[in-house]
Amino acid sequence: MSVDVKMAWRNIWRNPRRSILTMTAIAFASLLLVFMLSFQFGSYDTMINSAVKIHTGHLQVQAEGYQDKRIMRLVVPDPNAIGSILDETSGIEVYTFRANAFSLVSSKERTYGIMVIGIDPIREANVSTLKKVIRQGSYLSAEDMDQALVGELLAKNLRVGLGDELVVLGQGRDGSVAATVVQVKGIYNSGLDEFDRSSIHIPLKHFQDVYAMRGSVHEVVAVGTSLGKIPAIKRAVEGAVENEDPEHNLVVLDWMDLMPGLVEGIQLDLVSGLILYVILIVVVAFSILNTFLMAVFERTKEFGVLMAIGTTPGRLTKILLLESITMTIVGIVFGMIAGSLVTWYFQVHGISIAGTSEVVRQFGIPERMFPQLSFLSVSIGPILVLFITSLAALYPALKVRRLRPVEALASV
Repeated sequence: MSVDVKMAWRNIWRNPRRSILTMTAIAFASLLLVFMLSFQFGSYDTMINSAVKIHTGHLQVQAEGYQDKRIMRLVVPDPNAIGSILDETSGIEVYTFRANAFSLVSSKERTYGIMVIGIDPIREANVSTLKKVIRQGSYLSAEDMDQALVGELLAKNLRVGLGDELVVLGQGRDGSVAATVVQVKGIYNSGLDEFDRSSIHIPLKHFQDVYAMRGSVHEVVAVGTSLGKIPAIKRAVEGAVENEDPEHNLVVLDWMDLMPGLVEGIQLDLVSGLILYVILIVVVAFSILNTFLMAVFERTKEFGVLMAIGTTPGRLTKILLLESITMTIVGIVFGMIAGSLVTWYFQVHGISIAGTSEVVRQFGIPERMFPQLSFLSVSIGPILVLFITSLAALYPALKVRRLRPVEALASV
């Protein structure tokens, strides 16, 4: 250990109370940043997984252009072939097939234009939370043909209840008239008003018969075992789909392609969180600045003596910066350790938000939030603390370079 480092370490403990308070402030800021970033990343995972399980899935295989245009003829012609690919792809947990058609739906009193969605009742129950959000009646069974699930807001608008009939009129894939009568078997409330007022679900086989789909679907919807594996799964499925069926221009879309609004919301939340974190770090930086300004004022005469016997201003500046960096690093290390332990505890046990368990349970959202400890959440905050506090310590350290030995020795 060099002489300068030893001097810096001894100088830190010349005023232990002030040094401990400064390091405690740095440690607390680091702890808070580690926990808050981990909680933020964990809440994003919960938000994304809850959103994709309501409808979109983690990724979908579609015909090119279908996501933007929603044209009936843009189909996946052989969904079973895509299903075979997904069966062989590591990381895929479950998948299902869906078909969609914009149609007029009429009750005895009213008519609305809505989206009719054909679903495989068995597969859909494993992929989405639709079965869990049925509020009245029951979910579709494998034997159902002319039954339908209706959104709660749409049921109110149409003034229908369980057992009532709805007339569906639309256009088939081949341009023919698609018409059928379905009976309301269940009414759901997903928590998404737009979805609940603008869609009904009918069995996929019945949909394919009515809309002349000839066995095709519009979406193959898949859910992965974890959110972090989705990019790798997407690349694997893209390559397999291109080799299997290069003629039909099928594309693989992940949740970011399917829900750009959610991505924008997360980005906005990250920016607002970053502003809060910077404010917190600036407050800590002022604590460092105050500590070292006081040190410079208290030790001015000492610095004068050192310069009088030949110590260069550059070396004094170096010692002060070493003191600053040492205190910052000690505080950050303790903060990172404490923050990781606190985060790990809540990552295992979760955080229950009082008064909301009943509400979130209704929409298939977990009752507890789980922070997600990761390299990014542990490192980003402390690195920012180290950078900004080091900048704050530069000012009092550089003041020493302007000292004159005679003036310093004359100070009281």
